[in-house]
Amino acid sequence: MKSFTEYLWFNHPERVAFINITSQVETAVERSGVREGLLLCNAMHISASVFINDNEAGLHEDYKRWLERLAPHAPISQYQHNNTGEDNADAHLKRQIMGREVVVAITAGRLDFGPWEQIFYGEFDGRRRKRVLIKIIGE
Repeated sequence: MKSFTEYLWFNHPERVAFINITSQVETAVERSGVREGLLLCNAMHISASVFINDNEAGLHEDYKRWLERLAPHAPISQYQHNNTGEDNADAHLKRQIMGREVVVAITAGRLDFGPWEQIFYGEFDGRRRKRVLIKIIGE
């Protein structure tokens, strides 16, 4: 069994963003040499997410509006967490909704996606350096 690890680094200038990382993950699968196995891809920060969905700009804007209605950033005084000096309680909640990680099968050396599926990094508290883990295991 092979094991392969790689990290992607992000420092997005905006507070909230969705970044398509599919091609970077596919490159890691190629480098791993794994033909049959599993990919784990997860955000290593509590205010960021990794998720699978369609690469459609309107959908991404819908997500941003929906998440902001569920967990609005302001007023920051509405959150107990922000009493610690932080202003990112909403980012923690948004991450919880969007998820921490994805697992994708690798079949014949390729990500085994359904139609339209892509992997995204979701940033909910940008302007600082964060990483995403890519872990691949298999034969």
